[in-house]
Amino acid sequence: MKLSELTTLVAAGESERVEFKRTTGQRTDAMKTVCALLNGLGGFVLFGVSDRGEISGQQVTARTIEEIVHEIRRIEPPAFPEIETVTLESGLSVIALRVSSGGGPYTYDGRAYLRRGPTTQMMPHQRYERLLLERMHAAHRWENQAAQGLTISDLDETEIIRTVEEAIRRQRLEDPQTRNAEDLLTGLGLLREGTLLNAAVVLFAKADRLLPNYPQCLLRLARFRGLTKTEFLDNRQEMGNAFDLLLRAQRFLRDHLPVAGRIVPNVFERIDDPLYPTTALREAIANALCHRDYSIAGGAVSVAIYDDRLEISSTGILPFDLTPEDLLRPHRSRPWNPLIAQTFYRRGIIETWGRGTLKMAELMEQAGLFAPEIEVGVGEVLVRFRPTRRTLALQHEPELTLVQQELLQILARSGAMTLAQIRAALSKPVPERTVQRQLSQLRERGMTVLTGKGRGGRWALKGATE
Repeated sequence: MKLSELTTLVAAGESERVEFKRTTGQRTDAMKTVCALLNGLGGFVLFGVSDRGEISGQQVTARTIEEIVHEIRRIEPPAFPEIETVTLESGLSVIALRVSSGGGPYTYDGRAYLRRGPTTQMMPHQRYERLLLERMHAAHRWENQAAQGLTISDLDETEIIRTVEEAIRRQRLEDPQTRNAEDLLTGLGLLREGTLLNAAVVLFAKADRLLPNYPQCLLRLARFRGLTKTEFLDNRQEMGNAFDLLLRAQRFLRDHLPVAGRIVPNVFERIDDPLYPTTALREAIANALCHRDYSIAGGAVSVAIYDDRLEISSTGILPFDLTPEDLLRPHRSRPWNPLIAQTFYRRGIIETWGRGTLKMAELMEQAGLFAPEIEVGVGEVLVRFRPTRRTLALQHEPELTLVQQELLQILARSGAMTLAQIRAALSKPVPERTVQRQLSQLRERGMTVLTGKGRGGRWALKGATE
């Protein structure tokens, strides 16, 4: 490190990545910060700089460096920050420890630390355990382990072949010139040295072979009456491989989601749109199936439909320090189950590069709906979709007349309008009394409201804002 670089670094002050220590007599506290930097974004610890940013330096001998090295050895697993000295005009020196981000978790004297702004704090135990799990994840993750009690004969060979042929069609896999299940699984990385992996079971197992060893291959489906879980209108639990569960979830949504009727001017047919974009819901379910924590035997993917929202949840946490906010902006893709995610990608069900949640948000925006809400609870990640009040008012009911459906569409598009404006917006002439009567019937059903009286009265959807 050059003196000019040191001066620039100190001028910026202490931060999440920079810590000042006046002398190496504070090396115990300094090593806690080194540990925190290893667990975070990396950075610098500078000896010979006061808290106020005064570059005073200190005497540096071989023993000084040995004492620092001795303290560094108390960090586990072993870490090797660069030790540099910068000589000042006074003849004294500043010692700079350049620390790279280590991924973690690292401990100093058996305790883990992290940086919060310019301070070093003990790491919460829950975060330490998560970092430890993530460090072991690459080699020891659940999907990578040998399948328990199942063999290739317990898998759906037709589904395996369908997956490979679709991957070939999409140019995401070279044709292996064979349709032998064992060879195909090897090519997909789901069979290693003749050992079937858990990922293969999740992706291709026949439903009747999953119990008792794989109870987590479960999909819970529920349609509730109202806004709470008090009363079920439909309640199902499905066992199956991931592709089968995705199809069953989509069928359930088709069975239970209302549609919104649109009357297009000059087209004498009603066009029905789902209350939520089906592609966005499919993306959310596929993400849940790919990224959930399958190591929890009692876990599942759940789809819950309420009158005012739809929720898709999965067992697990957001890994690799991701936050719900991260998922709704560009971010790096780091799937928890890369073998499962890669197979879904090859099949054409998901895309890579962390685009899934962004795609959901874009599809909702295109449909004029709110962005999905993402929440992390205790051992659960939840994605919530909400319709706008206007789309709720537009949901199709068989007893609505075509004129009523068009009136709702006009009000949803244009907001509050007078009776004359509404009649002018209709796709064909309708008598004033008929329009007045149809609007009044909608008001009785709680779908429209009237503000004002006479010719100046304005009709609007109930709950809509102008």
